[in-house]
Amino acid sequence: MAKTEKTEKPEKKKRPSTPKRRLTGDIAKAVRAALDKKALDVVVLDLRHTPAFTDFFLLCSGQNTRQVHAIADAVEEALRAAKVRPNHVEGYDRGEWVLMDFFTFIVHVFTPQTRDFYSLERLWGDAVRIEVSDEPHKSS
Repeated sequence: MAKTEKTEKPEKKKRPSTPKRRLTGDIAKAVRAALDKKALDVVVLDLRHTPAFTDFFLLCSGQNTRQVHAIADAVEEALRAAKVRPNHVEGYDRGEWVLMDFFTFIVHVFTPQTRDFYSLERLWGDAVRIEVSDEPHKSS
């Protein structure tokens, strides 16, 4: 039998991911609150091995500004119940990109257009991407 050479394109370098890793603590509460408000494309970036100013980014989208507000409100309420308050909140009034700084992690809630425009996943491409499941789980 003759060998056939494959003429496949070289694979793109995949982002590192940890699909089986479970989030715990306050970041897990924030993820759950966002998912409870039907946030779309929920992603956590682990920035601990990058020159970042925080440990994690939680990125998610709402379909419109009203849903963005609902997601941001739910995250703040869930963490307030755990006696955790954001150090800083930006963009709430406009509702296209709400940034909530909780020191060790930052929550970004976008409209889809704004998320595509700023493309934080691409900008922080060296970060480990943690896949988030929307399956219910027990509280941490």
